[in-house]
Amino acid sequence: MAGSHRSATVAAALAGLMACGSVAQERARLPVTVEARSSDFDYRNQMLVFAQVVIVQGDVRIVAERAQATGLDFQDSQWEFNGQVRITVPGGALASDQARVRFAGGAIATATVNGTPATFQQQREAELARGRAGRIEYDHGQGTVELSGEAWLTDGHNEITGTRLVYSLATQRVIARSGDQGGEPVRITIRPREPVPATPTP
Repeated sequence: MAGSHRSATVAAALAGLMACGSVAQERARLPVTVEARSSDFDYRNQMLVFAQVVIVQGDVRIVAERAQATGLDFQDSQWEFNGQVRITVPGGALASDQARVRFAGGAIATATVNGTPATFQQQREAELARGRAGRIEYDHGQGTVELSGEAWLTDGHNEITGTRLVYSLATQRVIARSGDQGGEPVRITIRPREPVPATPTP
């Protein structure tokens, strides 16, 4: 029975990864629009500089006060965003003071946001999952966000804190390995739920 449960879990995880890959391929075929209040090409450093920039590709949206890019080739380019950065990705949203985003194969591949703190949220069926940390890394291919540096996550009711936490957007599960905590414990706070009022008997 335990073996079949593990097999089902692995199958579900593989299905989730395959779905993420399929969505990534579909998104790579979508056009990318870049809107900015102003743009400038820094010839000395071979960098494009944008002010008040908005980048949109399908359901991915990046907004920031300032951006620098190694080029507009979204097959392979590095972007650095600063000032009220907001990144909306499938299943969640990130916010920070600063972010680095890598585009590969025509779509966003990874995003690393830093802040005091950087934040993350995902609207689930009945509750809002939220997290914060000094650094949050989004991996589109894996469908995960990794929080490190005084990491904190809540499902809207219970809380978990640690040095490093990994959250799966697809399965809505938190992974906290003891070896990733630098000797610090993972702490889970379980809050009692309010009792459901009894229905009066007629």
